[in-house]
Amino acid sequence: MWNFLVQHWRDSVEIAILAVLSYHGYLFFRATRGARILTGLLILLLGLALVAQLLELEVINWLLQRISVFLAIALVVLFQPELRRVLAELGSRRLFSYNRPDPESLDVLLDAMKQLSARRCGALFALRRDIDLRPFAESGIEIDSCLSTELITTIFQPKTALHDGGVIIEQGRIKAAGCVFPVSQKEVRDRAIGLRHRAAMGITEETDAIALVVSEETGALSVCRRGRLEHDLEPAELRERLNQWLSTETGASDDEPEPEEPTRELGTI
Repeated sequence: MWNFLVQHWRDSVEIAILAVLSYHGYLFFRATRGARILTGLLILLLGLALVAQLLELEVINWLLQRISVFLAIALVVLFQPELRRVLAELGSRRLFSYNRPDPESLDVLLDAMKQLSARRCGALFALRRDIDLRPFAESGIEIDSCLSTELITTIFQPKTALHDGGVIIEQGRIKAAGCVFPVSQKEVRDRAIGLRHRAAMGITEETDAIALVVSEETGALSVCRRGRLEHDLEPAELRERLNQWLSTETGASDDEPEPEEPTRELGTI
């Protein structure tokens, strides 16, 4: 047994590494829009390979061997948004600083959201973390102002010029308003999800930002991280989520399980 371990320990290490990568790859891709396509493609290729081996179909075997290179390129194209987000997160790990609003700024933001909720004024916010949101800020109007309840509620008044876009908050300041966020194409069971909620999902799919939403139809408060939306939260629940996710003392909160789908019906924006 000892001789066997000495001779094959590298094989064990390779198997362990591949198993870990495969498992985390499955966890990451299972909820993406390309997951069903990937599953169908794998079933088709495995079925063809099995039939070709059993019936000794030489042409199909030859085609399957040659198509593997093109399949790898197709997978890169198919999962481009997901791969871009992973690489962006890996390249933006904090070293010396961490972008987060201070507690007073969070209090101001949540107070403004409660006022907007009571008035049924839709709103969308993105809180920057490690990944720079400058490309999205450039799609709106640069403000660079301190957070204030009056300013936020004014921006999202229905007849103002900036109320349709999102607000980017960086280090407790309003960086830009009227910003255009990418809209998530993720398949969800609830077809009532509005464009504002999909934009919150989209910005958190492509970056590590945290998005906050006030529903225009119901006034419900929602929070989104990593493309996962938690809907209809009480202000205290929302503050607890933000404190947990924005904590600089531990990274454990980044690994906790999150709901795969919104648990309550969402209204349109």
